Amino acid sequence: MHHHGYLWVGTKDRFDQEALRRPPHPEPPPAGCKPELIQRYREVAAEFAVVDLPPLETAYWLVKPRSLVRGTWGEAKDAAAWVGARVAEYSPRFSSAWERDSTALGTLVATVAERLCSGGDVSLGFYLERPSYLSLAAVTCSPNRSKPELTCPGVDPAVADKSP
Repeated sequence: MHHHGYLWVGTKDRFDQEALRRPPHPEPPPAGCKPELIQRYREVAAEFAVVDLPPLETAYWLVKPRSLVRGTWGEAKDAAAWVGARVAEYSPRFSSAWERDSTALGTLVATVAERLCSGGDVSLGFYLERPSYLSLAAVTCSPNRSKPELTCPGVDPAVADKSP
């Protein structure tokens, strides 16, 4: 078991494009549907796996391009430390004062490590200065507990944190 880290920062309007954040239905719309519905299905089917937007279900990060992996760790504590470092890095930009409180950071990192140790995934989101949004995720891989059918993005677990 190992863990992959993902980070996305963008406008809230882009984040709210939910159709591109959920996988397409396994079956296309039936023949005779409105052309707009068929076109929308095709768009989502083509873009879901390649768009950089955070998926609504955390495990689906695993189907995204390998280039979106910000780090891979064999130990949950190392993945949690990366999450903590990213939260600390972005916290001055958090829109909420209570989210900027640094005393909660240690608790957050411990909670993230505990969740990853148990095989779960972690997804965090923070509003930054308007209209931006930060999404952080640490996804357990090989296998993923919630979506065991998803394959690893192929990043070597020995890879160190690649983030700036």
